[in-house]
Amino acid sequence: MTAKDNTTRNIVLVLIILIVAIFRLLAFKYKDLSNFNPVGAIALFGGAYFTSKWKGYLTVLLALFTTDIVLNYLYTSKFQIGYDGIIGVYLSFALMVLVGTMIKKVNVLNVLLACIASVLIHWLVTDLPWFYTTLNLYPHTLAGYGKSLVNAIPFEYNMIYGNLVFGFLLFGGFELAKTKYTFLRSKKQLAL
Repeated sequence: MTAKDNTTRNIVLVLIILIVAIFRLLAFKYKDLSNFNPVGAIALFGGAYFTSKWKGYLTVLLALFTTDIVLNYLYTSKFQIGYDGIIGVYLSFALMVLVGTMIKKVNVLNVLLACIASVLIHWLVTDLPWFYTTLNLYPHTLAGYGKSLVNAIPFEYNMIYGNLVFGFLLFGGFELAKTKYTFLRSKKQLAL
């Protein structure tokens, strides 16, 4: 794989992530799609396919950041960079990228397990009440955390569905594309 091929592969990965991230904006128009979005699948995909792992983290977190700004504007009519609980959200997605880096062989079982693991990470990390400083929906206690976890279950169902749908589209589509376009394969795969 030449440096040009690697650059082309990275550009394709970035474009795929940015295009799919736009689907996150549908939740503004269709409230029932709340958490049914591609962000968890994008995190796994970026972690799995970027050979330079920092590019996976950067691309995924920038896609999340960009869509956050757009969604905040759609909801508030103001450009707003942060929100209450942002640390937990970004930490959970960074951990999802980490899970993606652990996918050494892309197959249905590994993608399925990674999709489930990423939802568990999202559920356990973003619902920590200690990440919320102004929006105190739950007491900052273990009981408050437990109540937050229970109330988040419907949103996590949507996230698992989103991860599965978008995960299988992303991973399956990229694996299929790699069979036709050799520049999408990593150096390791070309050596086989």
